[in-house]
Amino acid sequence: MSERHPIIAITGSSGAGTSTVTRTFSNIFRREGVKAGIVEGDSFHRYERLEMKKRQAEAERDGNKHFSHFGPDNNLFGELETLFRTYGESGQGRIRKYLHNPEEAAPYQQDPGTFTAWEDLPPDTDMLFYEGLHGAVRTPEHDVARYPDLLIGVVPVINLEWIQKLWRDKHLRGYTQEAVTDTILRRMPDYVHYICPQFEHTHVNFQRVPVVDTSNPFISRDIPSADESMVVIRFAKPKGIDFQYLLSMIDNSWMSRANTIVVPGGKMELAMQLIFTPFIWRMMERRKRALGMA
Repeated sequence: MSERHPIIAITGSSGAGTSTVTRTFSNIFRREGVKAGIVEGDSFHRYERLEMKKRQAEAERDGNKHFSHFGPDNNLFGELETLFRTYGESGQGRIRKYLHNPEEAAPYQQDPGTFTAWEDLPPDTDMLFYEGLHGAVRTPEHDVARYPDLLIGVVPVINLEWIQKLWRDKHLRGYTQEAVTDTILRRMPDYVHYICPQFEHTHVNFQRVPVVDTSNPFISRDIPSADESMVVIRFAKPKGIDFQYLLSMIDNSWMSRANTIVVPGGKMELAMQLIFTPFIWRMMERRKRALGMA
């Protein structure tokens, strides 16, 4: 952790909804005049799209039915750990982009599914912001989770997570239901061993829970709406969290445990604004004091 060069990391599985948290932080950064270096988790995959497909086919021929983007073999955990460490020490580091679609790829005159070249972060960022699969990952070789000053988990209940992934991959990426289902099954061992354990290291977890029937996610036609959900917000260390203020500001919210508040799904972004804006204020104040003592 670093007072001069703080790091915020959002971690969650594919289809979990981390983009909602990212949008909220973008609004906070803009409103508070914070210049953040943005790190996309997909840019730390090991292989480009075509190479990944080739290696997946080879793995299946060799009997490996669980070759996935979730595990250490297909990600650059060491490079991500190095980025977090060097940023915390010096405010510097190297990043790249993964170009998901033709729109993202066009400005670089590259094919979708490829990486841009590695480049240095801008020299004058206030903090680093990561969003992806592995912001709190720990393995025997690497400990990414030790570096962020604020770790946030986005963890919808598993059936809702699958519904969101099925809808996104079918409607926005053109995959068949069979292909998406195969991906979910293939990723399951790595999900259990490398995604779930991260949420014991996060400082705040957001778990969206639908209040409609999602018992068979593979036949759901729609993603349950925000108004058809509740959000469970758990603080690993609740000291300093003004729960009474949050309860007064968010209608129909309540405490389910001493470290847990439940809010209506439609109030999730408001809750994030109320919770994380003071975090940003404190980070920026500590940063200013630390730089003033330099």
